[in-house]
This record gives sequence, C-alpha cells and structure tokens, in this order.
Amino acid sequence: MTETAIVGKRGVLVLPARVRRRFGLTEGSLVLIEDDLSGGIRLRPAAALPVEVYTSGRRAELLLENAVDERDYQRARRLVRDLGLDPDEVPHRRP
Repeated sequence: MTETAIVGKRGVLVLPARVRRRFGLTEGSLVLIEDDLSGGIRLRPAAALPVEVYTSGRRAELLLENAVDERDYQRARRLVRDLGLDPDEVPHRRP
C-alpha cells in the first residue's frame, strides 16, 4: 500500500483515513517513528502499558505472600532481610 500525506506547519502529519482504519489508529493513538535502514522513516502503531515500580516494602510483601511452603517461606524471610527489612514488620499471611 502506498499513500501520500502532507506535513503541516507544526510537523503535523495527517494520515489518510484508509491507513488509519487499516491499522486501527484513532485520535490519541500512539505510534513509533523509526529510522529505516534505507534512509527512510518507518511509522508503526504502538502501545503503552503501565509499569509498576516496586518499593522494597512491596517486594518484601510479595516474597512473603507468595511462599508456597515452610521452606519457601524461610527463604523469603532471608531475602526480605537482605533487602534491609524485618520480615515480622511486613504485613503478610504466613503459609
């Protein structure tokens, strides 16, 4: 598929409706703009996913909560101590 578009004053590129429909692009859609190895530009649909950044406390909680047996729980407690936290101070349920 080859289409033509015009770049506006502020760098706005209006994609033809046929291209937008084919790739599911709507107002506010994210796209990746990449240098093509042939010297051109590649435009691809993109997605943004939320990323949770875990604090040491949250990591400790996850380690302790996800222990499956006593041995695993003791290992989790050691890992929590390695994080510099007291496992007894971290809210969790013991397996």
